[in-house]
Amino acid sequence: MKANLITVLVCLSSLFCYGKQQPNIVLLFVDDYGWADVGYRNPKFHTPNIDQLKAEGLDFTRAYIATPTCSPSRASLLTGKEPVRFQMVRHIGKELDQEFHLWETDPVQMPSRNWLPLEEKTYAEGLRELGYYNMFMGKWHLGSEKYFPTEQGFDDFYGTGHHGHPGSYYAPFFKEGNPLPQFTDDQYLTDVLTDEAEKFIGTYERDQPFMLSLWYYNVHGPHIGRKDWLDKYRKEGLEGKDAEYAAMVSAMDESVGRVRKALEDKGISDNTVLILLSDQGGYFSNAPLSGGKRGGNTLGEGGARVPLIIRYPGVTQPGAITDVPVQSLDIFPTLMEIASGKKYVNKEINGTSLMPLLKGGTLENRHLYFFRSYEDQYAAIMSGDWKLIRYHSGKYELFNVARDISETQNQIGKGLKEEAKLKKALIKWEAEAVPVYK
Repeated sequence: MKANLITVLVCLSSLFCYGKQQPNIVLLFVDDYGWADVGYRNPKFHTPNIDQLKAEGLDFTRAYIATPTCSPSRASLLTGKEPVRFQMVRHIGKELDQEFHLWETDPVQMPSRNWLPLEEKTYAEGLRELGYYNMFMGKWHLGSEKYFPTEQGFDDFYGTGHHGHPGSYYAPFFKEGNPLPQFTDDQYLTDVLTDEAEKFIGTYERDQPFMLSLWYYNVHGPHIGRKDWLDKYRKEGLEGKDAEYAAMVSAMDESVGRVRKALEDKGISDNTVLILLSDQGGYFSNAPLSGGKRGGNTLGEGGARVPLIIRYPGVTQPGAITDVPVQSLDIFPTLMEIASGKKYVNKEINGTSLMPLLKGGTLENRHLYFFRSYEDQYAAIMSGDWKLIRYHSGKYELFNVARDISETQNQIGKGLKEEAKLKKALIKWEAEAVPVYK
């Protein structure tokens, strides 16, 4: 607390800290939102606000999650680290008082943590050191109350429990431990969180820049669309869960627009960085990508590749696009550079700052690694256009995902130099990054 107060005083009320005015930051983190489920890629979905954000910001066409599943994806975003390094290779289990859990069908029975260790430094803790006020809203899924956002660097939180998903998107939202018990009847969860986000932005008067982390429960199941949007999609011919999911997407998109309007009404839109990201691929079809949240191919493009758009006024160019492969790990160092105005160096994290890409440049080619422990498929490595996937049973798959976005042409056994190179690198990385647990 003392260090935080000193930082705020040194920043002189954040007016020209580190040589320039610090921007506010809003991070919109969506749950189970597929890469293809956005209007500018698939006209089935009505997402005018996300489409507009894409038109004004930088669209990362190849953004990935290092461990594409609920809890580890959040941990990687918060820490800039590959979650396997602190033994979080699955979503958190139900026994929150136990440090580790096992998964019945995991062929190697690898233990996985039930909370994000408090000793891991989060982006909220890093931003606090740089004078920011950190507000968290929505889905946490990183442990029980002892590990909640205020124990991990956030100043306050709202609508947050230990749940992985709500019981319903209409109130009452949760059967047990409901963090929003005051809501009833026709109130929709996404709207409730958005109301509070608008209130936070509209009434914020602190002499500090803020970071608002709005982590939606949408569009995770149960798939219950908001009634007005559900009626619209049904009239357009969608049925069943297909219509429900599309309605959830549009309700979330509407929230994005409301948050942006709140920033504009406050007069701070031009000094606010806006980031939109998903935690893993979608539950339904992710075509033209292969795989998804379920089905044993979560490390396929449909499971690990996600939407990512960043709008940084005065830095990103409107309508910019990059196909450089990046990961959720990269958000942490990027936030540190946005907040400090200086290059961020930290050998303890695995992410790389995206600032060169935000400024219109590029990044040096690097290996990206993936790991999860649910089924036979468990690890992958990406280098440029190439991705190698490894299975516990000994099988490998090799794809050029630039030419073969649907991963239909397995290049294993064709004598390509990429096969030997990536196998060697992946095995070396596993020996260094994956903890010995037996």
